[in-house]
Amino acid sequence: MRYIALLCTCLLLISCDSGPAADTAPGPAQIVRLSDSEIKGLDPQKISDLSSLRIAADQFEGLTRLDASGNAEPGLAHDWRISADGLIWTFALRENLRFSDGTGFDASLFPALLRRLRAPETAAAAKALFGNIVAVEALSGNSVTITLASPDPSLPALLAHPAMAALPLHRISDAGDKWTSDRPMIASGPYRLSGWKLNDHARLERNPEWHDEAAPTTTIIWKPMDDSLSAMRLFLSGGADIAADYPASRHQWLKENHPDLAHSVPYLGSYYFAFNTRAQPFDDRRVRTALSMAVEREWIADKVIGIGNIPAWGLLPPGLVGAQAAKPEWADWPREKRLQAARALLDAAGFGADNPLRFEIRFNSSAEHRRVSVAMAAMWKPLGVEASLFNSEAALHFAALRRHEFALARSGWIADLPTPENFLLVHQQANGGGNYSGYDNPDYDRILALAIAEPDPAKRQLLMRQAEAILISDTPILPLYFYVTRSLVAERIAGWKDNISNVHPSRTLRIRP
Repeated sequence: MRYIALLCTCLLLISCDSGPAADTAPGPAQIVRLSDSEIKGLDPQKISDLSSLRIAADQFEGLTRLDASGNAEPGLAHDWRISADGLIWTFALRENLRFSDGTGFDASLFPALLRRLRAPETAAAAKALFGNIVAVEALSGNSVTITLASPDPSLPALLAHPAMAALPLHRISDAGDKWTSDRPMIASGPYRLSGWKLNDHARLERNPEWHDEAAPTTTIIWKPMDDSLSAMRLFLSGGADIAADYPASRHQWLKENHPDLAHSVPYLGSYYFAFNTRAQPFDDRRVRTALSMAVEREWIADKVIGIGNIPAWGLLPPGLVGAQAAKPEWADWPREKRLQAARALLDAAGFGADNPLRFEIRFNSSAEHRRVSVAMAAMWKPLGVEASLFNSEAALHFAALRRHEFALARSGWIADLPTPENFLLVHQQANGGGNYSGYDNPDYDRILALAIAEPDPAKRQLLMRQAEAILISDTPILPLYFYVTRSLVAERIAGWKDNISNVHPSRTLRIRP
């Protein structure tokens, strides 16, 4: 047992930094950010959790990067051009690019990055995101050409993902996975990791070789705080500048007492329940529509959730293909008119007092999901609908969805990228088990395929809206609201911009004088 204890201690010392206690409080040249979990890894091609990706984005830059508003902008490439068919993108690199250790690199790095990303031994979590890329080629020292299988106007946003950022392959080839133990760690972005104390903090310092002007803040401290209430208390006591989350139960109190500090912002996520359209009773669109018409979404978003969520009648959050989210014509009808229409639909489908509609609402264990399910069941009672509740832990819940063992089940989607297709492709029949509802409409698939193949951004968005309209009409899912992100930002921090992608690069933040 003593041997095992000694071994564990040695492994811990190897995996993170040791040394004297460091100052990790907010200071005149130091911003302290609270993440909602510990870093899971430092190799950008081997991570998938949000906390690790945020720190990776501070250290590694790709051909493009995201600005304070979450939009793609030039990164290591200063410009790019697109072929008429939208399939070939050519990026012009900046001159004299260097890693933080002074090693220069050019266009030849990027084909190698894609090869490493796709190599089985890398086991890259983000590999599928780059599946539309046919080839990455270095035509010259300062020119990178990317060929796509289908047009993708969102490619600049995709290339800002840390998995395709410039990594020090010259060090990786020599050290293997040990390169992430270097301190400071070799980086290509505005910061480099100078220290990491497990479950305590990660320290980022400016990268002296970064191509752009020096980041406005000398030091960034990231602290893991998996308890949002503890994070809020530390923030309010002055122990942190930014908290990535706060408890939903404290939202109203924060809005009343600290309105300038709390940020509740629409996010790239839709909360909905999926109908099992493969079996009765929800193989009948009339039944699905009737239930959707009877749900009071505004009440659920405001009273049941109560953290600023936007009610949803469609799948796509506002801002993706238009300022306003789509909704059916009946969404603005008075409740009694909607209930009357819903009763008529259920009657036509064979359900009524003599044959009440009975089914089970399935959800994964969560107080929020339970409250929503209870609220919907109550809203359907005037229709004579009898809905029972069944909950299970998340792994069992989603396994049941993939096996189609449900009638109506809690689901939802948070997008990897700010694109409508990231939401819409989930509901194609070709998505197999991931298409929980079993939705199958050739017209929907056809319109979506046309949208994917369309290089013109305006025409592409129009087709995406048409596909969503078909989905809303068929009602394979029951949308309720769009997710929001919750953050706390100190008054001394400037440069923070609320955005739907919840992207806030450290290089865009500064300390007010």
